[in-house]
Amino acid sequence: MPYREFDCDNFAVETWTMTKLSVNINKLATLRNARGGNNPDLLHWAKKIQDYGAHGITVHPRPDERHIRYADVYALKEVVHTEFNIEGYPNEAFLNMVKEVKPDQVTLVPDSPDVLTSNAGWDVLSRADELKEIVGDLKSAGLRVSLFMDPDVEQIEALEGVGTHRVELYTEAYATDYKSNKEVAVLNYKLAAEKALEMKMGLNAGHDLDLENLKYFSHSVSGLLEVSIGHALVCDALIYGMENTVNMYLNQLR
Repeated sequence: MPYREFDCDNFAVETWTMTKLSVNINKLATLRNARGGNNPDLLHWAKKIQDYGAHGITVHPRPDERHIRYADVYALKEVVHTEFNIEGYPNEAFLNMVKEVKPDQVTLVPDSPDVLTSNAGWDVLSRADELKEIVGDLKSAGLRVSLFMDPDVEQIEALEGVGTHRVELYTEAYATDYKSNKEVAVLNYKLAAEKALEMKMGLNAGHDLDLENLKYFSHSVSGLLEVSIGHALVCDALIYGMENTVNMYLNQLR
């Protein structure tokens, strides 16, 4: 069935019938950086991934630039013609960059510089005032904002007044528990999604979603606008090729 996304003033701004696929290309940058030079070429692959049908490109630059570099972000802005989503911790350098680049979406993640990958959602209960200020600043710059969140109804409820357009549910726990009991694994996500929709926030999801668990998640969680997938998709592309892989993921969402 079609869904409607609402902005923070409760006006419908988008109607959609299929969850969108945003491909995170961090792992391609990791491969490039391991050898130096420009192989694989991120700009080339961002174009190809979009040509293959992906609805967006996601990057997550970190302060040490161990995969995506800040220079990559500026260069990608010129070739991403679908949706450009930039994830990251909202330090001063990150906030200045996204206000200059002006992507379609900024996803704020509470990860410290030393973590290998994002591993927790925002503790809104203790940081609501801080987040409200940051979100307001980004909205004033004309940016759509999403917050990386655990599937915790209490934390979602604490977003009242923060003003974020969307939340991105952190799906590692779902992916970990999927094989043992998929109905139990998805339950907290369904509850968190219902609360987010009740509060008129759009809904994204990401982390460890793959060809095995994506379809069940996307068909179980109401109102899912977008998933961001990188590591698993790039690993699958080694087997099936990038074009086939992108379409295999799209098929899971149809």
